[in-house]
Formats: sequence, C-alpha cells, structure tokens
Amino acid sequence: MSYILDRRLNSKNKSTVNRQRFLKRYRVQIKKAVEEAINDRSIEDMSQGEQISIPAEDVSEPVFARGSGGKRLTIHPGNREFEVGDEIEKPAGGGGPGAGEASDTGEGDDEFTFQINEEEFLNYMFEDLELPNLVKLHLKGDEKFKYVRAGYSSDGSPSQLSVLRSMRVAKARKIALTGEPRKRLKKCLEELEFSEARNDELRCFALNQEIKALRKRINRVPFLDTYDLRFKLNVKQPVPATKAVMFCLMDVSGSMDQKTKDLAKRFYLLLYLFLQRNYAKTDVIFIRHHTIAKEVDEQEFFYSRETGGTVVSSALNLMTEIIEQRYPIAEWNIYGAQASDGDNWSDDSPLSREILEKRLMPKLQHFSYVEISTRTHQSLWHEYEKLAQLLPERFAQRQIQSVADIYPTFRNLFQKQARP
Repeated sequence: MSYILDRRLNSKNKSTVNRQRFLKRYRVQIKKAVEEAINDRSIEDMSQGEQISIPAEDVSEPVFARGSGGKRLTIHPGNREFEVGDEIEKPAGGGGPGAGEASDTGEGDDEFTFQINEEEFLNYMFEDLELPNLVKLHLKGDEKFKYVRAGYSSDGSPSQLSVLRSMRVAKARKIALTGEPRKRLKKCLEELEFSEARNDELRCFALNQEIKALRKRINRVPFLDTYDLRFKLNVKQPVPATKAVMFCLMDVSGSMDQKTKDLAKRFYLLLYLFLQRNYAKTDVIFIRHHTIAKEVDEQEFFYSRETGGTVVSSALNLMTEIIEQRYPIAEWNIYGAQASDGDNWSDDSPLSREILEKRLMPKLQHFSYVEISTRTHQSLWHEYEKLAQLLPERFAQRQIQSVADIYPTFRNLFQKQARP
C-alpha cells in the first residue's frame, strides 16, 4: 500500500477548505450530535462549541494501492536467506505471536473525535430554519455611519487629492482658454510657409511677429492652477440597520414552579439566539404577570414567584402600551413569545384572544404561544386555536412536556416553508 504526503507550503488558513468539506461530508452525524447536546446542556452553555465523535470506520481517506494480478518482485531490506523462486512455509498457528489481553477500560480508538466552534454549532443548530414573515426594516437612524464616495470637490485635504482628475480639469481648462489662439497659430504657420515659398519678406515679418505674440499668449495660461485641483469627496452616510424586539411573556403565579420556568427559559434563549442571527440589533423585553403585569429584568423574570391567579390579558395590554411608546412598527420588527402552564381565568381567555387579534397581531411579525404542561388543554389554549386558524402564518402554538421537547418544538415553529 502506498501513501502520498502533500508537503507543499500553504497559507495560514490552509485547512479551512478541507474543514468545510469535512463538515459537509459528515453533516448528518454532526447535526445529530448537536441536537443531542442541546437537550443535555445547561442554559449558560447553549451557544458554545461541541465535541463531535464519529465512528472511525466512517472516516476513510482515499489511498493508492496495487491491484490484483500481474507479477511483482519485492526485495525486503536485510534478506540473506531467500532467493527468487523459494517457497516460504506458512507459520504454525493462526493467532500469531501476540499474547495480549482485552482492555478492561472500555476505551479504544474506534471513534474519531473533533471540535466544532460556536459559530459552527449555531449554524447546525438553526439549519433549515427561518423567521416567519421576516421583514428587515431599513432605518435611517444615527447609530452607525460609514463614509462613501460622493464624487469630487474643489476643497479638501491634500491626502485626498485626485491627481488624475486634477490633470484632466487642468487640460480641459487650457484647451478652452487657448482654443482660438491655437487655431490662429496653426493658420499663421501655414500662411508663413506659403509666404516663404513666394519670398514675400514683408508678409513673413508680419506673420512672425503675430506667431510670437500668439505663442506668448498661449504660454501665459498656467499648466496647473488652483482652480484645477480636485479632491475626493467622502460623505457620512447612515448605515441601514435591521432591528427587532422580542417580547417574552410568562405567568409567574403559584402554579408555575421553577422547573417549568427553566423550560421556558430554554425556549426563550433559543428564540433570542435565532433573532440575533437575523437582525443586527435585538432588544428583549421581559413581562411577567399573575393578575397584574409588570416589566422586569431577566433575573426577576425567571426566578421570582408570586401567588395569586392568572390574568393573561394584563400582560398583553402592557405589551401593547410598550410597543406604542417605544417601538414604532415602522422601524422595528416585533416578535412575541408567551410561555404558560395553561392556567387562566375563564372569563379572561376570550378577552386575551381579542386583544391579540385586534390590537397586537397587526403590529407583530410573529407570535408564539408555548404551553408547558402535561395536562389537558384549558380555555386559553382553545381560544388561541381560533386565532391560529385565522392567522396561521403569524401565530403558532405548541405544547412542551419535557426538556427533550424544546428543540423539536422550536424547529417545528420556525421550519422553512415551501415557496410557491
């Protein structure tokens, strides 16, 4: 068996192309490992890289080897006993001289292990996903600017001087100012040649005086004047930015224990990471509610617990007020996500659906409702079902029962739709 080693010098990132080819080749195994890692990870480690193991038998490299047939003569180094044509007896026993024992550690070299970075992990994590009604609104804000070329100016810094453009302007100016004298000079030269042929000395003297005056007049025009200088003009232009805001709504009443909140936090984190990959700027608004809704920070949102009933409409009303005050729909892409165990006052569920349908959904790109419960659905779920039938492209609801359901539910919510 023959091996070919490529020892040619390459650039610093010589393995980048090979790595991308390798990741593409084993995409199925890597994607499966990523999905398993998501279910086992803690919330803080969700966006880090991952160590991937692939069975060694699946990792094969092309090699050159001799085919069967033909005559081959091989001389091994140190051979002093055999000659061409000698027959070698087969050694007795089929096991060879080895006398080792099986390993008791349970480890071996049957797997090929490698590391994928954070960016590659997220690429596989969100592969084949898209945001419903993804509309990237371009804003003319004053947060980021860039300098762009905007032609030339007669004033500017010496470092921005355009020599080529300045010479063009100077040449054009000189042609314009000396056009008539040059025409007259050409005519005088032709007439002088004709007069010299006729030996007309008086006419030749007059023409020579006129030619001298014309050349003096032409040379009086400067080769390069201050008015000819042209400088590259760069203007400050706002960079179009894409902005999104994600509203996280969650019930914090007595029925929502810490385990349920951790499941909700995992779902919100996936949604936030996904939004960050689609928009340049992403804001997150946390609204917790029981009978009263309140905007809070992340710590209080996920770890506070209060007693009392559940009134979902209070959170929806607060969300509407915040949008109207701080997030104009002409400038922001607005998304909403609600997590609950399904409890709500029966009289409030129809009101919640009406607020969503008439006040919120016209402003939102998408709204997701996740019910974290193993019980049968209650009034809030059934009211939201009506809205899901009315607005199937912008409203979706799913049920989560365990950690293993979070990522499949997320992919189901945001899977790419077939284009007509």
